[in-house]
Amino acid sequence: MKTHNTLKSNAKKVSIEVLGALLADGIDLALLTKQAHWNLKGPRFIAIHEMLDGFRTEVDGHVDTVAERIVQLGGIANGTLQGVATASRLPAYPADITAEDEHLKALTERYAKAATGARDGIDQTDEAGDADTADILTAYSRALDKAVWFLESHLQN
Repeated sequence: MKTHNTLKSNAKKVSIEVLGALLADGIDLALLTKQAHWNLKGPRFIAIHEMLDGFRTEVDGHVDTVAERIVQLGGIANGTLQGVATASRLPAYPADITAEDEHLKALTERYAKAATGARDGIDQTDEAGDADTADILTAYSRALDKAVWFLESHLQN
């Protein structure tokens, strides 16, 4: 789409591609966070349940920023279920688990993968000359790293 944004077209192209992949991962991450939130069972239920609500809110905010940046650069933000299902790079979440530690391990793996994707995106968009997108992804990466820390802390003795 045509836009008056003066960022070079190659930088826009790279950023739209990077952001599109991260959008799919982020929406998937938000959904699987709720999957765990609803289905976990164990003695730490309420603490983990409430922590995951906070994670979902945080991820949703970053997903919105990522989607809006795609559109600002002249792209189309694809947040449909079908689009996310085919584009997400996260492993499928096990739908049949209930134990707290199983959810914590599954979430840690997926949050860490999403954080790696965000960090890779920082490098790609920065190299392409889009410092604003790199900045957006830096904030997202920081939030994902914090979530990984919280998740891992629940698994340590």
